[in-house]
Amino acid sequence: MKPVCLIIGAGAGIGGCVAKRFAGGGYHVVLSRRSDQNGLDRLIKEIQQQGGSATGRLANAVEAGVIENLVTEAAEIGQIEVLIFNLGAQIGTRTLAQTSLKQFELGWRMACLALFRAAQAAMPSMVKNGKGCFLVTSSTAAVRGNEGQHAHAAAMGGRRMLCQTLNAEFGPKGIHVAHIVVDGAVDAPDTLGKLIGPKNFAQLRDTVGSRDGLLDPNQIAESYWHLAHQHRSAWTHEMDLRPWSELPWWNDKPLPTAKI
Repeated sequence: MKPVCLIIGAGAGIGGCVAKRFAGGGYHVVLSRRSDQNGLDRLIKEIQQQGGSATGRLANAVEAGVIENLVTEAAEIGQIEVLIFNLGAQIGTRTLAQTSLKQFELGWRMACLALFRAAQAAMPSMVKNGKGCFLVTSSTAAVRGNEGQHAHAAAMGGRRMLCQTLNAEFGPKGIHVAHIVVDGAVDAPDTLGKLIGPKNFAQLRDTVGSRDGLLDPNQIAESYWHLAHQHRSAWTHEMDLRPWSELPWWNDKPLPTAKI
């Protein structure tokens, strides 16, 4: 029986590429995404054509019981050894006045509450099995609050802290929890493409992307694979990823040159 990798948030970017990488490495991947049945079916077919094993279904993770059911269904296929939590929580750049209570709460439900529910559902069996890996996709907003990112920064900051508390409780029990800060624009049509629009996304791909200035989701998938298979004597608990052409989140605006 193949080990199972459950991916919550398996779109055409990071989630889909991670799915292909783990399926190629011998896992049965269980995929979920909120919408686009055709896209999900296409991803599963591509994995199967490459010799991998995959199943999946559409699921709105913020609805009550959905994540819990996903974990139960995946566990019926086999032992969940890796869970990839890849839900985004970006609502765009908005001023405080433009950010509604509903939007702010939705960001928290996607970034924090859904992660909490996934952990509650999956951790017991991982602890019983004595091993497991819980990889959580995050963003620059988890470590820096920019203007117009009230909902996103609050939600992702909470996600980061939740990863730390999960690690504190479950690391000593053999469960590897890692928080991955994706610090830059990802070449992903389902996320960046929808956020900035197809025309702008195509232009960005032809310019910045052609110089490896966008994060390649296939290369991100290699990092996820590495994290999931680290020896427990040297686990990584937080990793930040960015293209070579970008300054890191902690130093993205160079200081003005001093005049002497």
